[in-house]
Amino acid sequence: MVGPVRTCAVTRIERPVGDLIRFAAGPDGEIVPDLARRLPGRGVWVELSRSRVEEAVRRNVFARSLKRAVNAPADLPLRVDGLLVKRVLESLSLANKAGLVIPGFAQIDTALEAGNVAGLLHGHESATGGRDKLDRKFNAIARAHGRTPRICDALTIDQMSLAIGRSNVVHAALISGGATMRLLDEVERLSRFRALPGASLTAF
Repeated sequence: MVGPVRTCAVTRIERPVGDLIRFAAGPDGEIVPDLARRLPGRGVWVELSRSRVEEAVRRNVFARSLKRAVNAPADLPLRVDGLLVKRVLESLSLANKAGLVIPGFAQIDTALEAGNVAGLLHGHESATGGRDKLDRKFNAIARAHGRTPRICDALTIDQMSLAIGRSNVVHAALISGGATMRLLDEVERLSRFRALPGASLTAF
C-alpha cells in the first residue's frame, strides 16, 4: 500500500507524502518547512529535491498555492537541508543510545563478519581507502544474504562524532533494529534531497 498522496505544487504530479516536503505559512506570513507534517493551516507540498524547492521559491509557488501574500525566503532550501540533517543526527543519537551503532574500523570489521550490519556511515571527508575496504566487504556479505547494502556519507566526521558522543568518528556500522531503520529512512531523505553523487549505487 502506497499510503496518502499529495500533489507537488511545482510539478503538479501526485506523489506519496514520503517523497514530498510539506511547507506552511507561519503567523508572520513566512514560509517554513514542516518536516513533521504537524503545523496547522493549509500546507504546500513540494517534491523532496533541493532543485524543486529552489524552483518553488523562484516561481512564487507558495503564494499561488495558498492564494495569499507570503514570504518564501531565498535560503529556504538551505533551511530544509539543515532540518533534514538535524533529524538524521537526532536519529543517529537515538540509535547509538539503543546500542545499535558501532564506531571504529576494527570493530566494524568484526561486526560485518557477524552478518547483522544493516548500514554503514562514513564521514563525508573520510579517506577513500578505508571506506572502500569496508564497503567491499559489506557489499559482499549483504548480497550473499540477499540484502541491499545501505551506505551513506552524507554527514561530516564532526557531525557523526557529536551525535555519537565520541571524538573522531570516521566510520560507523548500524546494527539491525527499529532505531536503525528510522535512521536509515532519515538518511535516505537527506540524500535524496541533496541528490548526492552515487546515491543510487548505495541504495540511498
